[in-house]
Amino acid sequence: MPAPSKSPVSPATREFGRRVHARRTELGLNQEKAAERCGLHWTYLGQVERGRRNLTLHNILKIAAGLDTVPGELVDGLEVPAD
Repeated sequence: MPAPSKSPVSPATREFGRRVHARRTELGLNQEKAAERCGLHWTYLGQVERGRRNLTLHNILKIAAGLDTVPGELVDGLEVPAD
């Protein structure tokens, strides 16, 4: 497995992470409790929140379910990264 990036992967991952963080905060959860609800490790969730992970569809679905939201709320309007 490749090491996570030290800076955001893209503007889209940065914004996705901001949305995850905002929702987690809205629910009053710390990273560890939120990660537990999502079925992910808390360090992975922290990397997501900092935009340092390019997520799979499965993990987007896990995060949305764990944060009691729909995936569309987390991804709607994100810019497609330029290659």
